[in-house]
Amino acid sequence: MIEQQYIDLFETYREVIDQNATEGLNKERDAAFEAFKKWGFPTSKLEDYKQSDISRAFDADLGLNLRNIPIPVNPYDAFKCDVPHLNAHVFFLINDRYYDKTQPDLPLSNGVFVGSLQTFSEKYPRSFSMYYNKIAAADNGVTAYNTMFAQDGFVVYVPENTVVEKPLQLINILRGGVNLNVNRRILLIAEKNADVKLLICDHTVDDVNFVVTQVTEMVAGENAQVEFYELEENSVKVTRISSLYCLQKEQSKVTAAGITLHNGYTRNDYRFRLSGEYAETHVGGLVISDKEQHTDNFAFLDHAVPHCTSNELFKYVLQEKSTGVFCGRILVEKGAQKTEAYQSNRNLCSSEDAHMYAKPQLEIYADDVKCSHGLTTGQLDEDALFYMQARGIPEEEARMLLMVAFTKDVVDMIHIDILHDRLEYLIDKRFRGELLRCGNCNVCK
Repeated sequence: MIEQQYIDLFETYREVIDQNATEGLNKERDAAFEAFKKWGFPTSKLEDYKQSDISRAFDADLGLNLRNIPIPVNPYDAFKCDVPHLNAHVFFLINDRYYDKTQPDLPLSNGVFVGSLQTFSEKYPRSFSMYYNKIAAADNGVTAYNTMFAQDGFVVYVPENTVVEKPLQLINILRGGVNLNVNRRILLIAEKNADVKLLICDHTVDDVNFVVTQVTEMVAGENAQVEFYELEENSVKVTRISSLYCLQKEQSKVTAAGITLHNGYTRNDYRFRLSGEYAETHVGGLVISDKEQHTDNFAFLDHAVPHCTSNELFKYVLQEKSTGVFCGRILVEKGAQKTEAYQSNRNLCSSEDAHMYAKPQLEIYADDVKCSHGLTTGQLDEDALFYMQARGIPEEEARMLLMVAFTKDVVDMIHIDILHDRLEYLIDKRFRGELLRCGNCNVCK
């Protein structure tokens, strides 16, 4: 049993783990340990993981930084993240530890906290206990595993009636001299009438194998506005297993988009619960992959109350021997009348060796709703290619232009103008084969 080595490891080093974390984090470990022993790592025997056997990633000799030792790197020297005019507050996680030697920056609004999960748990214990590990699934083995071993992470806390004017940017850096298991934790809390934008960028420095679990909990209070964007540019030696849990209250609006430009083996879970009337959710994903890269996006949107709206759009461009997986489930609970929920999955396979597996689902228990889902998988339009070539555009350039155009509506979900424009540039570079490795923050070069 793959899980047994991690059960033994946790029991042996529990005291060490606790000594290098805080009381708030440690309180959650016992329940998580019991859940992990019950559920274990997901395998392809489970319907929601049919095309992605997560357990195989942990069947390896992986190191863990149980003593929470700082990694010797200065990210400000190694990473020059200067998207023109983005003007963001920049923060770093080195593996799963917050980098606390931040450079001076303009102060944030009064009451806003952005920084270490450990620090937040000690300075604001009441808020920490109110939100940490409260909406993460209790029946998911990877989430339980993350909670068992998490010792630090990143927190954004925006109190009532507060607008964070500048975007926040978190840069995740993977660094290590041996194969590593990294367990990140992210907590984003936007209270009533709060407004915040967070961009997360993933990058790899060292040429070793990384297995990363990341659990993000996001709470959007009444009338809160949250934008959450992730950009993955990891190496092919990274297995990334990410779970985003979002709870939305009345009249909140959340936009979440994940862009996978380069990776190894990725599984992203998006789980939204619309628990307050007139909540609005926009969630999307874009995957560009080649070689033998594997990307699996799972999205579950739970409409629990009436008068809520959700829009879901995921697109894949698969080249060479890459694999894409999408499973989207919309649940409209009993009594959730006047729901509007739309799901779309569009896939482009530019190689006969590429594989796409898609499973859209609607589960509706109310009779006054507007819900739909759409799915298409195919190759480039030969008529469009012929038309462009007839006007003097070389075939390879025509193919690239059509693939870029195919990605546009997902990129348009991003409402930070400078980031939107930069992504268009990066996507163009990706299709031209110029984003083949990570390092020095490719998002800004």
